[in-house]
Amino acid sequence: MRFLAAAVLVSLAASPALAAFPCDELWGERNAIYKDAGYCFRTERAIRAFGNSGCKYDELADVPLSARQRADIADIQRQERENGCAR
Repeated sequence: MRFLAAAVLVSLAASPALAAFPCDELWGERNAIYKDAGYCFRTERAIRAFGNSGCKYDELADVPLSARQRADIADIQRQERENGCAR
């Protein structure tokens, strides 16, 4: 039984959909910070996910972020690199 469970987990981990999950989650976490800070998204994916209602800043450099938010974003970006997430 343990062997069967391990085989199922290995096959699931090899699944492209599951492999993309950490990247999708990290992408969402990072962009949620930008959304909360008032960033106006440009990509279709981000606009679909977060919308641009109430946005104030067209340039990322203009978005006022706290030191904590910047550290969180840097950590998320590090994790994205480690996971080989698309940019």
